Amino acid sequence: MCTKHYKNKIMVNPLKDIKVLEFTHAVMGPCAGFLMSENGAEVILVEPTKGSPTRFLKGFGTGYFWYYNRNKKSLAINLKSEEGLQIIYDLIKETDVVIENFGPGTMDRLKLGYETLKKIKPTLIYCSLKGFLSGPYEKRHAMDEVVQMMGGLAYMTGRSGDPLRAGTSVVDITGGMFGYIGILQALYEREKTGKGKFVKSALFETCAFLVGQHMAYQSQVDYPIPPMPERLSAWSIYKIFDTADHDKIFIGIISDKHWKRFCQAFAWADFENDVRLETNNGRIDEREWFLPELNKRIKSFSKNDIVQKCEEADIPFAPISEPSDLFEDKQLNIGNSLSEVKMKNGDMVKLPKFPLEYGGERTKKISDPPEIGEHTHTILNTLNHSKEDIDALVKNNIIK
Repeated sequence: MCTKHYKNKIMVNPLKDIKVLEFTHAVMGPCAGFLMSENGAEVILVEPTKGSPTRFLKGFGTGYFWYYNRNKKSLAINLKSEEGLQIIYDLIKETDVVIENFGPGTMDRLKLGYETLKKIKPTLIYCSLKGFLSGPYEKRHAMDEVVQMMGGLAYMTGRSGDPLRAGTSVVDITGGMFGYIGILQALYEREKTGKGKFVKSALFETCAFLVGQHMAYQSQVDYPIPPMPERLSAWSIYKIFDTADHDKIFIGIISDKHWKRFCQAFAWADFENDVRLETNNGRIDEREWFLPELNKRIKSFSKNDIVQKCEEADIPFAPISEPSDLFEDKQLNIGNSLSEVKMKNGDMVKLPKFPLEYGGERTKKISDPPEIGEHTHTILNTLNHSKEDIDALVKNNIIK
């Protein structure tokens, strides 16, 4: 299918009538709001007049704000002022959903907790994203890496004695996704009951959910389960191989039909006709001599030759890519899975869209991540503030 055909398929925004106020920072909360804005909701990011601290992070935090905040509006406001608080209360009357991921008790101290806001808007859906759900740990602060360590994920990712966090903010992102799911459930229920709902998602319980399959495994064996890098795979060939041009490639043979096609693609008749290697379990039994021999054979081919032969054989394989390789990936580009987004330095960069085809259609970027307070004046105009009122609020550092 041609590129033009894909790019003409633009998603009808299913959440276009939903209004969201977002009080967030870092990843988990902004991710939940991003999923709402990417699907058409009007999302207003409430940030301090000097801007959200997430805008100014360095290192691995450099991309957080610019990835998770497109299609949102920025309201820069001093929430600790009476005037600023009243503006939020006025906005709540027109709001469907509040999303927040500040530390335990912060929103209550700001007089923006659920019990306060639901009195203003009884149909309000309030999504709180925390480190822990209700229980002994619920007052603790947590971050993605903290719960990966205490939730078993770092143990399963690294090698024995060397726990290792996953290579992205996987728990933050998944926790934000669960928050999004909870919001959608509450919106659906509100259609039937007319009532709002308090929804809570948390990092630790999200991590436990991700590790649940390993908990189930452990319950069925009488030995400590190994970390994933040391596992004995159920498949005879399921590993990374070196190539002749000093690159690497992953190959997975998960059926005997795959094995037969694999041998034929590489013209390895001796492997194909060896009765010891006919079945997956047989190949596992012969690993001691078989895998070193396979390693040597694979290493005689370039990466491109291996890719071509694996495609010919129609078996699972993967080049070992870096994040930078995804900018020009054929599937992502031709499949219309990337949006051009304006970054902090002004560059336009292709970043992933919401990963879902909805009736065969995809989301579309409406706006770039906002400048600090870019929409403050427009939002106050909708609340019938006069120019004189707005100018006074700016002068008194209540808004930007």
